[in-house]
This record gives sequence, structure tokens and C-alpha cells, in this order.
Amino acid sequence: MAIRFLTAGESHGKGLAVILEGFPADLPIAASEINIELGRRQKGYGRGGRMAIETDQVEILSGVRNGVTLGSPLMLFVKNKDSQNWEKIMSPEKIEGEIKNTLRRPRPGHADLPGGLKYNQKDLRNILERASARETTVRVAAGAVAKKFLKIFGIGIQSHVIQLGKIRSSLKKIPKEVNEIADISPVRMIDKRAEKRAIQAIDRAKKQGDTLGGIFELILTGVPPGLGSHVQWDRKLDGRFAQALMSMQAIKGVEVGEGFENSEKLGSEVHDEIGYQKGRGFFHYTNRAGGIEGGMSNGEKIILRVAKKPISTLKKPLRSIDITSKKVVKAAYERSDVCALPAASVIGEALGAWVLADAFLEKMGGDFIGEIRDRHRIYLSHIKKY
Repeated sequence: MAIRFLTAGESHGKGLAVILEGFPADLPIAASEINIELGRRQKGYGRGGRMAIETDQVEILSGVRNGVTLGSPLMLFVKNKDSQNWEKIMSPEKIEGEIKNTLRRPRPGHADLPGGLKYNQKDLRNILERASARETTVRVAAGAVAKKFLKIFGIGIQSHVIQLGKIRSSLKKIPKEVNEIADISPVRMIDKRAEKRAIQAIDRAKKQGDTLGGIFELILTGVPPGLGSHVQWDRKLDGRFAQALMSMQAIKGVEVGEGFENSEKLGSEVHDEIGYQKGRGFFHYTNRAGGIEGGMSNGEKIILRVAKKPISTLKKPLRSIDITSKKVVKAAYERSDVCALPAASVIGEALGAWVLADAFLEKMGGDFIGEIRDRHRIYLSHIKKY
């Protein structure tokens, strides 16, 4: 891998941190740019009370000086404002007496029970706090840096919700400015008729004490051919996207292009025929493959669709077992969202950008932006002459 990041922190701890390693020098970056992405993550109809408490702001602790990266590890930190209400419960120091808010009733679909069994924890809050989607705050911060890097080379990444619950967008043509339209939608849908029905579906689920999931789509443009590789399983670009996106909390499926639909068709109906024009170079007449063939980008738009299950925390909890008494109980309820799909699409952008930045640097190489620009220019010239 050319770059990597590691996150740390708990949902109700003092804050969340991420260390970015391997990023080149001379990348202009400011906290205000990262905060824009953090703000996008916090929006969306169906969010819970936590978003009313937090106003996520990043603090750049290392790796940047005078507005540009140094080539050394970046450390970004986002404070949890709600931590002031959890100081004793989440204290790293040993606390005498009974600790409040212990969790012994695991939620079906959550990390509570398998994590408790794996780490031998009798208070499942020790699992909940790290498994929480609150951790994605700093993944979005890392992705903001990756997006800024990709933008220098004309690569963009956008997202929108195409299905919320059973409500699916019916638009056949997707506009170029996806994010501009999606960001002003409460559910990040481009289809306004579907948006209205989706909001109604969230309201119904909330009244029922239930939750909703759905599907969002990522669109990556300006990607040169040849990122990723066919030669080893862990270098394939589609596999790397799938792994990163599946690592998001509550994600249960990733599709590249028309992957599932294509499985029902004949090969002659699926594969994208190849053309060539002087000045334009090689191209495909269609893009059913979603911009990836043989584990490599092929020069077309990369299209990824991601399925998110409904949130595991229900206001009308499902049946569970108390891990201490072993008696049948209702699962625990923690303050939660009814639907976090709009936010998930923004998180997906961040992770998609990170994977692509990694593959781009792997292909181009270089330790500072000017060097990478030169190598990128040489590679594009090679492609035109091929």
C-alpha cells in the first residue's frame, strides 16, 4: 500500500484521532476544507440526538506546516463534545464503585455479542464504544485529504442515495453536478418525487420505533486507466474498493457497475465494446463494467453501489439474552438514528477517495506533489501514444 490510516477513539470518549501515513509533501490542506466534509457527514433526515450535540471540527496536530503537508505523518483530531457528560463512565482511570450505563443486553445485528465473546468483556459498552459509527468521523477527515489530493489530478468523487428502504430513484440520467443537488436534499436523493416518499418512509419508521437502510451510489470521474493490477488478488482495484466500503458499519453489499443485473444476462449483452478515436484514445461505448476490468480502472467512470442495512439499535427493541443472567430480555436501546443512509454516502465518498488515492500513488509514485504531477503527465502522454 502507498498510503494508510489508523483511527483511534471511542464514541463517548474525549475524541477521535486518525494518523495518515505516506501522504506526499506540498499538498495544500486546511482544517476548514476538512470541516466541510465533516459537516456533510452530520446532515441527513432521520439522524438522532447526537448530531444536535456535536459540531465536528478537526484539529490538525501534525504533518502540516504553513498550509501544506510535510511528507511526514498527519495526525487529525476531532473532539467529542458529548464526552463531558460521560467523563466518569468513560474514564481511563480506575473508578471506585458502580459504573453506570453498563450494557449487558446485546442488540441483534450489532457488534455487541460477538465482540463481547471475542474479547471476554462482561460490559458490552467496551465493544459498543469502538464499534459505533461515530468512528467514521475521522475516516471522513482522512478522506477529505485524499479528495483534495485527487482533485489536483482532475479526479472527482460524488455520491447520492438511489434507494431508501423500498423507495427507489427512477431517474435514468444522472446529472454531472451530483453532489450539488444531493447535498441540498434531506435524504441526498436527486429524484425529488422519490425524496418526498423517502422522507415519509423515515417518518413512518420513526413512529414504529424502527429503522431504515438502503443503497447509495459512488461516481468517480477523471480516473486514468491502469490503477490497480491483475497480478495479485490484493492489488485488484475492485477488491480494494469492496473491502474499504464493507468495513463501514452496517454495510452488507458492494456492487461494481451493473454487477448483479449483469449476472442474469448473456455475455454479449454485458461486456462493453471498445472504440478508438484520434485525440480521444481508447474508450468504451457503454459502461456496464463500472469502469473496472480485470481489477484495473479502464478509463471510464467508476460506478460503485453500496447496500446499507437498517441500524441495529431499535426504539422498540428485539428479543435478546442478558449475558449475566442468561434470561430472555429486550435488547438495549442507545440513542441512535432512524436512518443514517445519507451520511453513509458521504462516508463512502471518503473511503472511495482514499482507496483511489492509494492506487494512484502506487501507480505514479513520488514524494512531493510536483514530482507526482510530472509522472502523471508522462503516463497520460504514454497512453495517448499507445
